[in-house]
Amino acid sequence: MVLQRGARTSIWGTSSKVGDTVHISINGSDVGHATVDKNNVWQVVFTPPHGIGPFTILATSSLGTVTLNDVLLGDVWICSGQSNMEFFVNSLINKTAEYNDAINYQNVRLFNMHHAFANTSLSEISSIGLPWALPSAKTLHYFSALCWLYGKQLSQHLQIPIGLVETNWGGTIIEAWSSPEALSQCPASSSSKKRAVKVQNKASALYNAMVYPLLRNTIKGIIWYQGESNSGNTKLYSCRFPAMIKDWRLKFSSASKHTTSANFPFGFVQLAPSKPGDQYVHGFSEIRWAQTAKIGYVPNFKMPNTFMAVALDLPDFQSPYHPYHPRYKHDIARRLVLSALAVAYHEKGFDFQGPFPSSYTLNSAKTQLTIEYDHGKTPIEIRTEHGFEMHCKQGTALGWRNATMISHAESTVVLNVAGCGVDYVRYAWRLSPCEFLKCAVYSRDSGLPAPPLMHPIH
Repeated sequence: MVLQRGARTSIWGTSSKVGDTVHISINGSDVGHATVDKNNVWQVVFTPPHGIGPFTILATSSLGTVTLNDVLLGDVWICSGQSNMEFFVNSLINKTAEYNDAINYQNVRLFNMHHAFANTSLSEISSIGLPWALPSAKTLHYFSALCWLYGKQLSQHLQIPIGLVETNWGGTIIEAWSSPEALSQCPASSSSKKRAVKVQNKASALYNAMVYPLLRNTIKGIIWYQGESNSGNTKLYSCRFPAMIKDWRLKFSSASKHTTSANFPFGFVQLAPSKPGDQYVHGFSEIRWAQTAKIGYVPNFKMPNTFMAVALDLPDFQSPYHPYHPRYKHDIARRLVLSALAVAYHEKGFDFQGPFPSSYTLNSAKTQLTIEYDHGKTPIEIRTEHGFEMHCKQGTALGWRNATMISHAESTVVLNVAGCGVDYVRYAWRLSPCEFLKCAVYSRDSGLPAPPLMHPIH
């Protein structure tokens, strides 16, 4: 297993003997003790030893001793969400190469929780799918591909142990992963339709069984891939997603006795395409926008210390596991790790975001709209001239129309908006906005795609 490195970390367990004292030692040295409380839980906060290990940890009480062998100190990341986070290593195109490469990453450790739901919060994990294990062909077979690739690339770059805790369930909605307190921040309107839902999608059912039991652990951060199952009802997502993140941060910090940061880094995947054709406007487009709290990029003032992998240019319509489940998890992991290095690890000197507009300027005749990216600081690459749309309040065709790209320069794009009376512009506002790696705007240096946008024009 991996325990979180840092100034202080938490280790906890349960005992049948209330009031008993549990002593913790690491490689023979006492590091702390705790009393079993009325809920049969004990928790010790201690200063981790120097180095990465391996260490042997003993928990000793009047009832006996529990021994944990081969414990490493590193960074612990939780991987959560629905089926694209659950998508197995066994389903990757290059699964054999990943199995063979696992021997080179024995400082990455894996843990998987079985699916579980509950009406009330569970203090312990009800069912373990994979106890702490080293990566191998056997243990990776049914492990999350994105979680593995993220942890593998992080470990390779940082040269530290990485602990990966997988807690996910395909086809689930954000309401199931949110606590009652988080849901109360974004109440549904009284006119909202009440629909029958599966037991795992009931409000807080997965939070109770698959998040709450983890709260006492000290962690570095969380990565998240979810949103597809909310695409049929998108109105509340821009509130519920930030509310869930804030709530998880507060609860992890409190339950771990503040050994987990109350502002821990939270990364997520902005949804990939799931159906061929550019005629599908609603659903995923709104969810992608809502994933950034309708700002377009992260981190932002509504979602501090978050990071994102844009995946709208990674369709896999030939996936044998359904187009909803693209196999290009390597590309997503690379983008997610790049963002994590900047946001979670504060590394400098590289672009971790795709280009994003900083200004929108109409010419005097109101026939051309110039969009400048990143105040002119990010050179852009144009791979196609399609993807921009304008909302027209004048002319013969009111509403949304394609906006033709007239020209582009190092950091600007010029659109033809003549005869439109344009009041909004949007970009990549489709379920599947482009072919593989062929959306319109990319960073010339990093190759990262521009995220979707929606912006008023005054």
